[in-house]
Amino acid sequence: MASVNFKGSPVTLTGNALSKGQSAPVVNVVAQDLSDIQIGGQQGKVQVVVVVPSLDTGVCASEARKFNEHAAALANTEVVVVSMDLPFAMGRFCTTEGIKNLKTGSDFRAKEFANAYGVLLADGALAGLTCRAIFVIDANGVIIYKEICDEITDEPNYEAALSAANEASTTCCGS
Repeated sequence: MASVNFKGSPVTLTGNALSKGQSAPVVNVVAQDLSDIQIGGQQGKVQVVVVVPSLDTGVCASEARKFNEHAAALANTEVVVVSMDLPFAMGRFCTTEGIKNLKTGSDFRAKEFANAYGVLLADGALAGLTCRAIFVIDANGVIIYKEICDEITDEPNYEAALSAANEASTTCCGS
């Protein structure tokens, strides 16, 4: 089993550990309006999946704001922030923060996404939530970028994730 750190203490990740080059599993998360958002699979557009423990923390909120700023400039790309937050809380966050360029999806029902993508925290203070990670999935449903932050309280490498998304959208979709 893989592990990451939360404030310096190791915590175990559980679920299916995915690698760059693998097909992204098709799973659904719950949107703010309680509809489904499909993650993975061949969608004809690039998906940037931003995984956070909870939008109700400073680091996660900052990360969502930064991806919201950059999402509008990504052609043929859908950015989805996934956490265990309830859809209603995600909706309030987006309204309060003016988040309009990305989607938020909750994995609260069955933790299907967290298990399929290997980002579920099995122990520690945040057990049952997700770690901090980014997956970029190309239009053919292949994982072309993966980052699992070694320290949950650290922000990800925005430049690398956005670069991968830009490159994938340019090569796939005629931008």
